[in-house]
Amino acid sequence: MKKLAITLSIAAVSMLSVGGALTVPTTAHAQRSVIVEVPPPPPRSERMPPPRRGYVWAPGHYEWRGGRHVWVRGMYVRARPGYAYRAPEWRERDGRWEYRRGEWDRDHDGVPNRYDRRPDNPNRN
Repeated sequence: MKKLAITLSIAAVSMLSVGGALTVPTTAHAQRSVIVEVPPPPPRSERMPPPRRGYVWAPGHYEWRGGRHVWVRGMYVRARPGYAYRAPEWRERDGRWEYRRGEWDRDHDGVPNRYDRRPDNPNRN
């Protein structure tokens, strides 16, 4: 009986640790924007390397990490045919700053398709 209790306890602890490891990444990716009261510093000047065929330049930007702004260097990301890349940006709204991460947009309306109520609408400009 004691062996069964120990075995069940170990199984429960290992299931909890596996379950926690599986849920943390999905929670981190669900966050679409960050809102803070501290404005980002001015963008840094960085040299863009020569163009690379099949890639799009994602410019450097500040992200909010650990309660402060952290610079993320620009880099090339693989192009997605038929999509436009929207670079990450900070926007001021009512005295607060909102960060929107970079996204891919297929119909060029500025709204990433996964958040667009009518993606690929042919009547849009």
